[in-house]
Amino acid sequence: MNFSLTDDQRELQEAARRFARETLPDVAGKLEADNAPPSRELVKQYAELGFLGMNVPEELGGMGLGNLEALIVLEEFGKISSAVAFPVFESCVGPVRAIEKFGSDALKQRVVPAVCSGDMVVAVSMSEPDAGSALTDLSTKAVRNGDDVVISGTKRWCSGGGHADGYVVYCRMSEDRGAKGIGAVFVDANTPGLSFGPNEQLMGFRGIPSADLNFDDCRVPAENVIVPAGGFRKLMEAFDLERCGNATMSLAQASGALEDVLEYVQERKQFGKPIVDFQAVQLKLAEMQMNVDAARLLIWRAASNAEDGIPSIQDSSVAKCFANSISREVTGNAVQLMGAYGYSKEFPMERRMRDAWGWGIAGGAIDIQKTNIASAMVGRRFDQRR
Repeated sequence: MNFSLTDDQRELQEAARRFARETLPDVAGKLEADNAPPSRELVKQYAELGFLGMNVPEELGGMGLGNLEALIVLEEFGKISSAVAFPVFESCVGPVRAIEKFGSDALKQRVVPAVCSGDMVVAVSMSEPDAGSALTDLSTKAVRNGDDVVISGTKRWCSGGGHADGYVVYCRMSEDRGAKGIGAVFVDANTPGLSFGPNEQLMGFRGIPSADLNFDDCRVPAENVIVPAGGFRKLMEAFDLERCGNATMSLAQASGALEDVLEYVQERKQFGKPIVDFQAVQLKLAEMQMNVDAARLLIWRAASNAEDGIPSIQDSSVAKCFANSISREVTGNAVQLMGAYGYSKEFPMERRMRDAWGWGIAGGAIDIQKTNIASAMVGRRFDQRR
């Protein structure tokens, strides 16, 4: 058991940190103000520097590195903002990995290299108006019709809705009840029958546009099926990696907040001395450091223990649950320590606090992670309906 990064991992971390700090703060401010995603030019720059698809196999256009390397880079980008980090998230731990793991060779070759090169953005569409935590209650249908699949229904809360080039859509593909009827289909954004709702106005996640997806007899080729009915377990296995990405984005809000507030309390003077000299401030700093370190270690454990590149549901849920929880606490304490400067939109701290709350909702709420953990501990799923 080794808790130290290798020389190569440290060099990668430093390269990501340097690029993020030198290039992205002004971009983050603009994305926040406009509630618009990163430009395609910036996404292409990420690709050219090797920051997209780092843990995707080289034969599919990636760098062939491990999940840990991808999460290390994701944290450094996420410290600047969730929005500037989201292309890294989507390409390394997002829905494209489900295509890589379970899609047909033709679909893999069409989508995965394009994501790694920055030519395509892929989002996931899971939730519906009546299916969020109860994801197996999905009602959007995908029905086989000759050589095509016809999709009908409405999806909600799609991060990337309206601006991504394609969507991994969870839908009901048979009349079987619950998880047995669920699979996933890839839908190109320009497919006839697919339309989008307005950009949601959220508390945080500005620069990560979210919108409804409306499917009105939307017809796609059958080869776009990623997993057929009965493949829900496979989808959730791939989603265990996305949980680690969510946890890392959550951690980044906390670790970025800690770095900034540590600098602030050494510069800010009250009563004739830096406020770091007050014991109450020291106690808060220590608590923040302990929480950030613990969250990072849990995430890295999940990535390091992963078999076949996919973390276990227990490791990923523990990491996500803890990181989501401490991120809210750490960013809240950072805002309090910085006072009006922390509360002002002129500085990134209040944005971090808003985004920290979002990551604890996205990808499975905190309490859902706790039921996942308990389920893994006892070795069986709990039926919430009975």
